[in-house]
Amino acid sequence: MPPAAAHGAPAAPAGHEALAAPASDGAPAAPATQPLTVPADGVPPVTATPDELDAVVAALRASGGPIAVDAERASGFRYGQSAYLVQLRRAGAGTVLLDPVPLDDLTALAEVVNPAEWVLHAADQDLPCLRELGLTPAALFDTELASRLLGSERVGLAAVIAENLGYALAKEHSAADWSTRPLPESWLRYAALDVELLLELRDVLTARLEQAGKLEWALEEFEHVRTAPPAEPRVDPWRRTAGLQNVRSPRGLAVAREVWLAREDLARRRDRSPGRVLPAAAIVAAAQAQPSSVEELVKVREFGGKGTRRHAAYWQAAVSRALALPESELPPRRAPHAPGELPPPRSWAERNPEAAERLDVVRASVRALAEENALPQENLLSPRVQRRLAWEVKPRPSTGHVTDRLLALGARQWQVGVVAEPLTQALRTV
Repeated sequence: MPPAAAHGAPAAPAGHEALAAPASDGAPAAPATQPLTVPADGVPPVTATPDELDAVVAALRASGGPIAVDAERASGFRYGQSAYLVQLRRAGAGTVLLDPVPLDDLTALAEVVNPAEWVLHAADQDLPCLRELGLTPAALFDTELASRLLGSERVGLAAVIAENLGYALAKEHSAADWSTRPLPESWLRYAALDVELLLELRDVLTARLEQAGKLEWALEEFEHVRTAPPAEPRVDPWRRTAGLQNVRSPRGLAVAREVWLAREDLARRRDRSPGRVLPAAAIVAAAQAQPSSVEELVKVREFGGKGTRRHAAYWQAAVSRALALPESELPPRRAPHAPGELPPPRSWAERNPEAAERLDVVRASVRALAEENALPQENLLSPRVQRRLAWEVKPRPSTGHVTDRLLALGARQWQVGVVAEPLTQALRTV
């Protein structure tokens, strides 16, 4: 699909009248006042059988151009982040609502959609669960990331559509349990609307990026998101339990760790969100009370409910494992650093005062450059790269040295082009 013209209103999607349009000077549309509640072609049936999938694949193969893509998960309800509904839309093929749960072979679909450009909003959220299904794009356009680079203050899908296309998109089912079967009609309508305007949005954002001189920046960012490897596993993920800062003793931390691990195992086996298996508050309460028997455990308020009492022996077994550990196997009060991890910046003034001074300079320079280029500073240079550069850069560095360090730390070429020289000059004053 060719990019929209930089000036003038975009064509309204078939079946809808535009509620607002970009002004003739290229400014984005004013927010719409009426919601878009019904897909132009109606809500399609859910594709859930091999024969239905064959028909969808044939329609997508017969059409062309980029594909709008979205996925719905059951975050907070099920264990993990698997997709429970996949939405696709392509010019000439319409919208597809696909249930991946009963479809154990999506090879034919992958052969059609994987070579195409995908248009997603906040692609980094959906790409992992789509990758689990064997679906991965050859090229990517991320409408949220494009909006960030354009300096939009609000980058949720509804806000971006209102700003650029003049439609108000309802977002009432974003936190629903998408593993529910059958899916309610209102949910399916919401899911279809999520991809209804993505292709038109891509065209308008492409034109705005080109007009702002940021299209190449965006393409480089999209490719970075598309090819990013999976995140490394966290060190001691149990330490992220809400309220754990109130547990002071190593023995209490050991109890929290064992109960957390037991919760993960049970949640995985039951395919339920860990928080629904046992609340974080119960883990902290067990760590503080350190009960020595089931009878003592169920006296703890957070374990007095029907569900937790039913598994009281299971939870007490985890507590008892922690209580039986020798002192040498208790976790330290402070989380160990991951290999190569820097100390927290608040400690730099004491541990590495030169780096602390450089970090102040780097942050100030990036903030000023971001304002100058009308984009969030974290999109100009990530906080992680800023910290690493300040910690590792040589005193009074050359531009070449700063450039090399930025590239080695994962900064993109466009970012280096914007920040390397100003950062060099700023760092040479330290």
